[in-house]
Order: sequence, then structure tokens, then C-alpha cells
Amino acid sequence: MDQFAVRNNNLVIGNTELTQVAERAGQTPIYAYDRQLLTKRVADLRKAMPEDLKIHYAMKANPMPAIVQHMANITDGLDVASAGEMKVALDTTMPAKNISMAGPGKRPEELRQAVAAGITINVESFNELEILATQSEQLGIVANVAVRINPAFELKASGMKMGGGPKQFGIDEEQVPDTLKRIKALNLHFKGFHIFSGSQNLKSESIIEAQQKSIALAIRLADDCPSPIEKLNIGGGYGIPYFPGDTRLDTVAVGEALEKSMQNARNQIPSAEVIIELGRYLVGEAGIYVCRIIDKKISRGQIFLVCDGGLHHHLAASGNFGQVIRKNYPTAIGNKMEADIKETVNIVGPLCTPLDILADKIELPKAEIGDLVVIFQSGAYGITASPINFLTQPGAIEILV
Repeated sequence: MDQFAVRNNNLVIGNTELTQVAERAGQTPIYAYDRQLLTKRVADLRKAMPEDLKIHYAMKANPMPAIVQHMANITDGLDVASAGEMKVALDTTMPAKNISMAGPGKRPEELRQAVAAGITINVESFNELEILATQSEQLGIVANVAVRINPAFELKASGMKMGGGPKQFGIDEEQVPDTLKRIKALNLHFKGFHIFSGSQNLKSESIIEAQQKSIALAIRLADDCPSPIEKLNIGGGYGIPYFPGDTRLDTVAVGEALEKSMQNARNQIPSAEVIIELGRYLVGEAGIYVCRIIDKKISRGQIFLVCDGGLHHHLAASGNFGQVIRKNYPTAIGNKMEADIKETVNIVGPLCTPLDILADKIELPKAEIGDLVVIFQSGAYGITASPINFLTQPGAIEILV
């Protein structure tokens, strides 16, 4: 994990040694996020992508308010998945016109809040349209709506497929013309399209193909729209490496191909602002999870390092958040980064379940009680994607360094 430096045998995050970060936090476990790495990731991505492409941050990856405020300052928009996330987004400096909401099960009260806030609502069913029309009339505010399309294609080789085939997400591509007619009849403010076909993809050719198809689909549908397309959100899907053998996404190749596709968009739907919506890719590698070893034991020849944190804080690292075959996240002893003596250990949490594994049979510097275990690639889908109330254990805290 070469995005972090090492100093005095300590991992460095936010230009601060890990032991000092833990003292500053006042406890373990903690999630620590590096502000400089967040800024660098967005700047590097802008260099690789077309100049007029807009970059939005998908808050579901990490809705910590301090991170969202920082991302609001360096990206072009925020995408939320609930009224709770919308409140955090509206507390930042991001204008409401650059905030959008998606999700297949928006409650009527959430939709009402979104209409009142003036954000763009990515409509995912005909029923949502009818609710929005009623609420628009009651509030005297015309709802801003975009159609989330469930495309006929999928993002090949993606970790989670969110398009193609029957899905709870969006409106099927073949139903979109009727949806557009209904938007016009209801006098809602049509903003454009949201086409999200998958996530966590490391293959540039797959992302390139999906982006080309998304832009082509929007161009095909343009004549059916009740007004010119203002926003074309072609989703994200950009992945980060987690495991041995994973290779980093070639964003330069993606950007070069996207420039060609966007030229078609500039020519045929010139009113459309093209957007990519990224979460994990922007924040995932800037965060670490840190827990402290509270016991060291040997069971039938294997060493177990028992920590004060586990799956209740970091479900993904335990392998219980979508992995078919469990693999270890990149792991280190954060206060012994340059130690020479190694041993093979199992790192487990305090929970009374065999599922509470953070690393299995991994070679690390020899560790003792009190040392700090670090799980890398933890900036996305961490604490908010974990069962924090399981067994009523103490909670973890988050800090932006």
C-alpha cells in the first residue's frame, strides 16, 4: 500500500504517525482517512478524464460529514441514497442543483424532502412519478427528475451488476419512452438520465464499453425527451485493487475512449452535461481501519491475535460483504512497519462468532498485545456498511487527518 509513507517504524497517515493518530482519537478501533490522498485522487482523475466531464461523489461509499464536506469542495456534485445522506449533503457548500438522489425504495416523505430541497431525483418507477407529481402540486414546487435507466446491457466483469436483466434499480430501457411521456404530462422538470450498470470494476475495456453504450442510449432517447437533456449521469464502476493479482484500473485508457464518446454527445445532445458518479474509487484507498491487539494465544499450533475490533466495524474485511471465497484485505502491524521478524497469524475480533476474522493465515511482523493492526483499502463501505450493534460491543470512531 504505497499510498502511505512509513516513519519511525510507524505507518503515516495525514502526515502523522499512526501511534499519534490513535492517541489523538483517544481510543481504538478507529477509521482514519487521509485528506491529502482524497485530494490527490480527484486531481489525478481529472487529469485522466475529459476536461468537461463532471465528477460526482456517491456518498453511500462513505457519508462521514467531514469527508462529504471535503469532497464537496473538490468534486462537481454529490449523489445521495437517502434523506439522511441528503441532509449531510445540504449542510455542505454544494449547491442543491448539483445534488441528486437515487435508490429503488424512496419513501414518500423522502421524496417530499427532496422536492422541497430542489435536488434532482433519479426516478426508478412509475409510482415514484405519480407521488412526485402530487407532492409538487402540494408544495408548489416543480420536482426536478431524471430517469434512472436499467439498461439492456450490463457492466461486464463488475463486482456488483446493477444493470441488464431484471433489476430493482431503475426503469427498464424499453419502458423509458413511456416514462418520458408521463413526465411531460405531469409537468415535472425533466433533467436527464442516470445510467448505472455496475460497480467495482478493474477492467478498462469493460468500463469503456459500458460508457459508450450509455452515451449512445441517451442519444437514441433524446428525441423522446420532453425537453433537452441537461444531465447525463453515466454512472461509475471504477474499482480499486484489494487482493493479490488485482491490477489498478487504467484510467488514462478510460479517459481517452470517453473523450471520443463525449464528442458524439457534444455534437448530438449539446445541452447535456456528462457526469460520472464515483464513490469507492475516490475514497476507498485513502482510509484505514485500526484496531488494537488485546490478546495473543496459540491454538493447536496456530497463532491468534485477538483485537478490540472486528466484523461489527468492518464487515467487508471479514469477507461477509459479498465475497464468495474469503480473501485477506491488505493488512499490517501499523507500529511495526519495518520489523524483520515475521510470523504467520490469524487476526480475529472480540465477537463470539467464528465469522469474526480480519485476516487468515497471514505473514506479518511479530506482534504483541498493545500493537496496532491496520486494514488498508478501508475508506469505502466500512463502518456504515457493518453491523455496529452486533453483540453490543463498543463502537469505532472516524477521523479525517
